[in-house]
Amino acid sequence: MRPASLSYAGFEEPHFLEACHLCSKSLGHNSDIFMYRGNTPFCSQECRQEQIGIDEARERRCRRVSKKSTSEIKKSSTIQSETLLVA
Repeated sequence: MRPASLSYAGFEEPHFLEACHLCSKSLGHNSDIFMYRGNTPFCSQECRQEQIGIDEARERRCRRVSKKSTSEIKKSSTIQSETLLVA
């Protein structure tokens, strides 16, 4: 049987199923636990859904930044090749 917590140089790290990932509410031994992305526990469907929304918003921002960066790289390379043609 695994210990409920691990000790590293006096620091007690709680087991990952002891508290909700979002609100840190204690997860009871006989209560439902709502999992997300493999090993992330939540105390309720609402907390889980809020985390899903946060992750989706972060992914949309990353995609927009990535598309903008790709677009700027293409513009830069087009300008450089036009400069080479003129020179």
